[in-house]
Amino acid sequence: MAGSVAGELEESVRQGVSGGVDLERIERAVREILAAVGEDPDREGLRETPARVARMYAELFSGLRDDPRAYLQKSFTEKYDEIVLVRDISFESMCEHHLMPFMGKAHIGYLPNGRVIGLSKLARVVEGVARRPQVQERMTETIAGLLIEELEAKGVAVVIEAMHTCMTVRGVRKPGSMCVTSAMKGAFRSNPSTRAEIMTLIYGDRR
Repeated sequence: MAGSVAGELEESVRQGVSGGVDLERIERAVREILAAVGEDPDREGLRETPARVARMYAELFSGLRDDPRAYLQKSFTEKYDEIVLVRDISFESMCEHHLMPFMGKAHIGYLPNGRVIGLSKLARVVEGVARRPQVQERMTETIAGLLIEELEAKGVAVVIEAMHTCMTVRGVRKPGSMCVTSAMKGAFRSNPSTRAEIMTLIYGDRR
């Protein structure tokens, strides 16, 4: 059995497949891009670039093979019915329109319904959802939907602030601009005072 597993791993490496990512195919594509823009992919400085880019994509898109629900399966009974908030969860993701990074902070709050989860699990959910090609709006809604479904919370609030390199280093070129998206579920959507409370906790005097 051990020999069989070792053989499979060796075959995967030989074929250039890492965790479901076809590294060799990415390398060929990157070489074509370099040639298409007028570069020589065989010159010293670029010789290993296709392999580096392939490994980078495998890392940046690892969330495509990660189920964030797994981080929400363990919870604890707790008689606490006020807001739980984790602010300033840093993340990096990839805009699906130009395949350029966007990065920033996520703020996640929820109203428990008799059960709470470990705070680090919220950060792991953000990380798992972030590492895939997407738009910020979908990322925000995905995180909120996962939490409201899996935690069965009374309410979930997700606010994401991010800087998009697709509009800071190309196109309109507006460095310093931030995109802010929010998704409110349950009590945070239906109760204006609860919504105002979570926004105050997130931003305080920063607004």
